[in-house]
Amino acid sequence: MYKIAVAGTGYVGLVAGVCFAEVGHQVTCVDIDEDKVNLMKSGVSPIYEADLQELMQKNYAAGRIDYTTDYQSAYKDADAIFIGVGTPEQPDGSANLSYIATVARQIAESVEKDCLVVVKSTVPVGTNDKVEQFIQDFLVHDVKVEVASNPEFLAQGSAVHDTLYAERVIIGTESEWAEDILMGLYEPFHLPVVAVNRRSAEMIKYASNDFLALKISYMNDIANLCELVGADIQDVAKGMSYDERIGSKFLNAGIGYGGSCFPKDTKALENLAKQNGYELKTVKAAIDVNNGQKTKLYKKASKRLITFNGLKVAVLGLTFKPGTDDLREAASLENVPLLLEQGADIYAYDPVGAENFAKVHPAGENGKGHITYVSNVEEALEGANVCFIFTEWGEVKAVLPEAYKTLMRTPLVYDGRNIYSVDEMKAAGVEYHSIGRAPADRVSVKESKNVELQTVKS
Repeated sequence: MYKIAVAGTGYVGLVAGVCFAEVGHQVTCVDIDEDKVNLMKSGVSPIYEADLQELMQKNYAAGRIDYTTDYQSAYKDADAIFIGVGTPEQPDGSANLSYIATVARQIAESVEKDCLVVVKSTVPVGTNDKVEQFIQDFLVHDVKVEVASNPEFLAQGSAVHDTLYAERVIIGTESEWAEDILMGLYEPFHLPVVAVNRRSAEMIKYASNDFLALKISYMNDIANLCELVGADIQDVAKGMSYDERIGSKFLNAGIGYGGSCFPKDTKALENLAKQNGYELKTVKAAIDVNNGQKTKLYKKASKRLITFNGLKVAVLGLTFKPGTDDLREAASLENVPLLLEQGADIYAYDPVGAENFAKVHPAGENGKGHITYVSNVEEALEGANVCFIFTEWGEVKAVLPEAYKTLMRTPLVYDGRNIYSVDEMKAAGVEYHSIGRAPADRVSVKESKNVELQTVKS
């Protein structure tokens, strides 16, 4: 087993560190935030992620993982140091590498034995060459240090599972020594390993994420055309999915992709191409489609309604996807400000994301509008004039079509995730608008006597 240090305790660093500890390695996670370190030592995860907190507690109790702000002690005798700090998007779309540089210099000034530095953060092609040279420039002790690339492919909401049971592990090295160490680190996982050079590993990360983003934007583009010509995007997607060359994943049309990866990585790769005098037309198109898709429902509703001023607007789902409290590039961040500017009285529900959203839009008066955070779907829908669905949480999907008719003052629903059947919503008397499908005009439905209407699926 190896002694590992992990720089950064966000989604990438913390999940990696916990999973390395889970398979038996000795891990120290490093972060500059003392309060965050104390929180993790107490067994509390700073991020919402399935199974993460339980594994943190298990491996901390077993003595396989620890957390510290003392990077010097963590780095000085580590066999491998993983860098998992953020590479946020800059105004021009390029990646901000300042956090990587800070950690690289700390490593150079701290290591006292031969070690492998492994960059898990998503970085532009060629960055690891620069990181290695940067470390050599500031190296204090006469030790051997090499840099390898090991990009992550986790999805928020299933990050622990995606790490422990990955479809493949990508390692990019420039020597047999570095490759052997990484092979040893991943041997306990019993996963397929693809070994390439550093630059190829860096490109695999971008090429993979951007391909998925392309697939999403393509389906959204087709969905928009389906609405115009009378086709149903879900039927189209089903027909496409049987072709094994296409597959069934990432064919769901909606209001665009969000999160920490796809938006940032598409822009970063487009920027890298520009720097090298090349235009990635397909990636640019994916970005353009996604930007327009996020407010598609708002624009539909604006045509249907005279104004949102004074209307009670139910917003179901605030995070960019279910299973996470992450709001980065979420559709809600685009739409809620537009609704508030129009004077909407918003009642928002999200099972885990409301606290984070309230940091951006505090409860109460917001501009011309007002926002209230509620603890259940029914409270959001009660007496509402219109409802927007931005995230397909299980708690939202469990609501029966009849509930919208029963609870809302006007059963007018704009579904950005195509949760419901158009026919079922129409039969329930709900005016229903979704993505890539014909709308369901509201019809009157006779309610059965002496039968209590369920609002949530059992």
